[in-house]
Amino acid sequence: MDQRGIDAPTDVLSFPMFSFTPGAFSAETIPVDPDTNLLPLGDIAISLERARAQAEEYGHSAEREVAYLTVHSVLHLLGYDHGSEEDRARMREREEDILLSLGLTREVEFDAG
Repeated sequence: MDQRGIDAPTDVLSFPMFSFTPGAFSAETIPVDPDTNLLPLGDIAISLERARAQAEEYGHSAEREVAYLTVHSVLHLLGYDHGSEEDRARMREREEDILLSLGLTREVEFDAG
């Protein structure tokens, strides 16, 4: 409730370390870890309980739902938001592009074995 003013269970929370403009990431202007050459973006918390419920509601696997929530959350860490219709459409398009590039369509089921 403190983050977005919504008093309800949520599926995922993102806690960015930096403030990015979507699509304007530049490795030259962002401080990477000199030892690893990696950039920690922030933290993500996913509710597996909500993910399982949403997977059932949307008719796909819990694994696919967690993958979607991970992509969604990483986009938040990269500055994407869905506060307006325009922002929501831009974020949804990026989500779908990334999921498709990973072969994760709504129809794909995961092998739990």
